[in-house]
Amino acid sequence: MRKKIIITLIIGLGIFAFVSLAISGIERKKKDDLYRQVELFSDTLAIIQNDYVDETKPKDLIYGALKGMLASLDAHSQFMDPETYNELKVETVGEFGGQGELEITIKDSLLTIITPIEGTPAWKAGVKPEDRIVKINSDLTRDMTLTDAVKKMRGKPGESVNLTILRESEKKLLEFKITRDIIKIKDIKEAKILEDNIGYIRLVEFRENTPKDFNAALEKLSKLGMNALILDLRNNPGGLLESAVKVSEKFIPKDKIIVYTKGREKKQNYEFISHCAHPLFNLPIVVLINEGSASGSEIVAACLQDYKRAIILGVKSFGKGSVQTVIPLSDGSALRLTTSKYFTPLGKVIHNKGVMPDIVVEEAKDSIIRHEEVKADRLKDVFEEIENIDKTANGLKAPDYKSDTQLIRAVDVLKAAKFYKGMEVNEKK
Repeated sequence: MRKKIIITLIIGLGIFAFVSLAISGIERKKKDDLYRQVELFSDTLAIIQNDYVDETKPKDLIYGALKGMLASLDAHSQFMDPETYNELKVETVGEFGGQGELEITIKDSLLTIITPIEGTPAWKAGVKPEDRIVKINSDLTRDMTLTDAVKKMRGKPGESVNLTILRESEKKLLEFKITRDIIKIKDIKEAKILEDNIGYIRLVEFRENTPKDFNAALEKLSKLGMNALILDLRNNPGGLLESAVKVSEKFIPKDKIIVYTKGREKKQNYEFISHCAHPLFNLPIVVLINEGSASGSEIVAACLQDYKRAIILGVKSFGKGSVQTVIPLSDGSALRLTTSKYFTPLGKVIHNKGVMPDIVVEEAKDSIIRHEEVKADRLKDVFEEIENIDKTANGLKAPDYKSDTQLIRAVDVLKAAKFYKGMEVNEKK
């Protein structure tokens, strides 16, 4: 018996040693491969310094190599020299002009507008989500980094920037002259009752005060008799993750996952849990999204969709759902590295996928009533109508929901939901 135990132990130790050696061999092979590539890099660096037509500085070569290395990973990873890193500390990357009016990213290797913030000069000029910026002033954006693009577009209020834009849906190039301005943006643009006690909240960005403002809007509409809600997240580029989480938790049970992140390292894995003590369970909800809905607005829409707490209506969202970590380096430069991605409660990836609506409804083209079409028997309404047209053109007033195809469908969906809910109640009686 003792002999068998010793033999088993020897065999076990042998297997362990074999596995350890195999793992060690794999790790050694990885290291050897890395050293060979580093040697290749070092040789190339030496050749350039010795044989290139002009004298080069080692720092410039290393910085150039690091920029290319990070850019080859994905559109959001980036090497930042000390100057760029210092600017990042001061202002938010992806915004320009006063309070920030244009959210941009790199998509399909092209500088792409996520959305213009409503009410800003870019929005008034007619810039749209998914527009591709091909030229900033006289500079082509080919191979331009996100930070460099933001730097070129940023400026003082009153100054102008010229953007040449490719609008793929219309297959044409468009020119826009945008005069920068400082505009105080409200996160909640509208909160009102539409009809049949259906509440409507238009949320354009997730900011620090958004949860507080959102709760106040819900309370106000509840006092007005709201028994269903349309949450409009169209052209909402996101903002603070914490605020998006707090908006989501108003409608789902406590201690449920709202969103989670997952990376290669355990320290990059986070779960964001609902903590709301009194969520609104009995409120039928429709969430409106479009191609300008990104990041935080996608998290809210996907969460409510996964828990079947809302019907998502509109068109597929932008698909921005990765997490970047800024890692400072010894010389004052830094890496902006994608370290994890967002996942919905059911484990669906948001990044590059977007949120697919339950009901697809395309946006109708803006319909503006021409002055000459106003009939004589409506003369008393002419001035009011012209004022509304001018305000709409200037971005001061949202389109009337009667001309908003997606909003009309949302109202119809909620009316139907309330009707069937009433039928169920009557059947139980």
